Amino acid sequence: MNQQNILKNSVDRSEFYQKLDSLNLAPLWEVLKGLVPSDPRPTATPYAWHWSIVRPQLLAAGSSISAEEAERRVLVLENPALRGRSQITDTLYAGLQLILPGEVAPAHRHTQSALRFVLEGDGGYTAVAGERTMMHRGDLILTPFWTWHDHGHDGDGPVIWMDCLDVPLVGFLKTGFREEHQDSAQAMTRPEGYSEARFGSGLLPVEYRPESSTSPIFNYPYARTREALHRLAGTGEIDPHHGICLRYVNPVNGDWVMPTLGPTMRLLPADFSTAKYRSTDSAVFVVLEGEVEIAVEGRPPEILQENGVFSMPGWSPYTIRALKGDCVLFSFSDRPVHEKLGLFREEKH
Repeated sequence: MNQQNILKNSVDRSEFYQKLDSLNLAPLWEVLKGLVPSDPRPTATPYAWHWSIVRPQLLAAGSSISAEEAERRVLVLENPALRGRSQITDTLYAGLQLILPGEVAPAHRHTQSALRFVLEGDGGYTAVAGERTMMHRGDLILTPFWTWHDHGHDGDGPVIWMDCLDVPLVGFLKTGFREEHQDSAQAMTRPEGYSEARFGSGLLPVEYRPESSTSPIFNYPYARTREALHRLAGTGEIDPHHGICLRYVNPVNGDWVMPTLGPTMRLLPADFSTAKYRSTDSAVFVVLEGEVEIAVEGRPPEILQENGVFSMPGWSPYTIRALKGDCVLFSFSDRPVHEKLGLFREEKH
């Protein structure tokens, strides 16, 4: 084909595309490789938030606005590649919430599922569906979708935790609902420890039928989790890619604790370094004990100390190395969604 014909075809095609555009049509062949890429290409970027920098800003927020006025006094962890979208990865939300003595964060409910991972303080509590549970460092507390929940503080000093939600996923599906409770704090209808006694001992009421795919236990205490990690560390059975890694489970069906959020806790023995690993799910890591180095392929390594947070986009090859003694890391990801849709893939080196 000569150059004149090529030019003519180009002009004809351009006019054709304009005609398609006016009819709200578009040629797939112009965008096919972007719509169906050869491998995952997240927008989010790996990023670290250091506790020594973030904590003073959170305390400053406590001096400028009350928990009641803010409804939730939270500093959102915004991924630098997703500014203004309140996302820590392409599919996950995370923020750091502060509550001070005597405060109550008012009761509300929403269709987004939430995890609370406690980072600092004692005396704080969360009330979920008429039952209160106290908050201690390292505890994982669930707020199932569409359940009333409020937070309060009966102790001294600040209490801080990380909120982990599936906000971007629910937003993409346009299924977000929200409702404010008529009272600032809901009435307690069950004694503290009720859910743990009923579902947390390896036993279930004989006539029990689950009403939700979320775990009926809503507090997973760190003391119990840490003991399990400690005992397993003594066996020497350490996964080369994850260390000693345990997932939080729904005792009713053995599945993840929530249908959209998959939390885990892992221990890396002193001087242990994981083999390079990547998977399709995006994740957020929090250092609970020790000091680690997280190295993402193609980027400078990042050293994180206690309460440091790291955003890990999906399909990012990474390693984690324990720098000071045994290290414990909490993480949560959207892996349950990937698994249920048959999309989960991992690559182990």
